[in-house]
Amino acid sequence: MSKIKLTKNELKRQRDSLKQYQHYLPTLLLKKQQMQMKILEAKRLQAERQSVLTEKLENMAKWTGLFADPEVDLKAWTTPTKVDVSYTNIAGANVPVFEQIHFNEAEYDFYSTPFWIDKGLEEIRLMVELLMEIDVIKRQVAVLEKELRITTQRVNLFEKVKIPECLENIRKIRIYLGDQMANAVGISKAAKKKVDEKNLVMVMG
Repeated sequence: MSKIKLTKNELKRQRDSLKQYQHYLPTLLLKKQQMQMKILEAKRLQAERQSVLTEKLENMAKWTGLFADPEVDLKAWTTPTKVDVSYTNIAGANVPVFEQIHFNEAEYDFYSTPFWIDKGLEEIRLMVELLMEIDVIKRQVAVLEKELRITTQRVNLFEKVKIPECLENIRKIRIYLGDQMANAVGISKAAKKKVDEKNLVMVMG
């Protein structure tokens, strides 16, 4: 703790600082709570999407032999051309949000390609979309967790350092100023007594 000046001006400065810390602390606590809730929501959504993806992958096992067909190459139609991501402000943090995914339009001869192509293409695209969405959610969680760490540090700084420091400084300054005032009153009384005694001697003499 740095040394403080034991003056009335310093007392006012400390009181102003304390008032400011106490004013902003509830806002920081609310922000911390919002961050924690949003992180839980994002992680629940991530788990939900991951569960759907895992189920899709398990179901796709029966398609493995079909995809091995050298005449069937779905890569051009299942590789994303663009992933739309927007950004939203959550308690001061700029968070990515998955919007949609774009693929090249599938153009193939319905008569010369296997009958399962449509369904296979739809399933693979859905899995790719889930993978992209999960990736964006992970980025969302990373941003929120970073902001939560910063907010928590500020809350701890205010609660455990700044506010107690101001309260202790105010206590010290008030004690010192109180002692100074008591001393001044004592000196004033002693001086008055001397003056009274002097006057009394002059009157009697």
